[in-house]
Amino acid sequence: MTGPVATGRDALLARAIEHFAEHGVGDTSLRALAEAIGTSHRMLIYHFGSRDGLLAAVVDTVEQGARETLARMVEEAKDDPDPLEAGLRYWHLVTDEALIYGPLFFELSSHAMLDLPHAADLRERLVSTWLTSLEAMWTARGVPRVAARQQARLDLAVSRGLLHDLLLTGDRRAVDRAMEQYAADTVAHLLR
Repeated sequence: MTGPVATGRDALLARAIEHFAEHGVGDTSLRALAEAIGTSHRMLIYHFGSRDGLLAAVVDTVEQGARETLARMVEEAKDDPDPLEAGLRYWHLVTDEALIYGPLFFELSSHAMLDLPHAADLRERLVSTWLTSLEAMWTARGVPRVAARQQARLDLAVSRGLLHDLLLTGDRRAVDRAMEQYAADTVAHLLR
């Protein structure tokens, strides 16, 4: 056994995330979701208060997982003598997760762009948190702060663009090759 089994709120949240990852959020009502994940509308209300409350919990959980992955990558990259390999390892981890949760991530991102209540604070976190972490990764490698901040924004834009490409085309080989080229060019420009 790998850890404690999630019960109650956490178990419902995990099932909701899996359902939304497979089917999208759309205009799914709490009643329809409850039926789909094997619980009652009343239990969802008890644990999350409302549809917006549930969606806020989904947003927080999905985004927190992505931030933890990035933080782990930044920490591991500090000790890796080959920044290109470290970055590509992270890319492969991100793309594996994106194939499962990417459509949900982009749907929730659009909710943030539309200022929907459950995604209100996601609007800021989807950019600033990532820029801060990516900038820290570059400055730890000796890149001056201004250049590191610009590179962080480019990295975020290219990564999200390629993930969008992957989710629309399914062409992982082409997307991986594009990322490998981008990463090699970036490392050669900034660190060598």
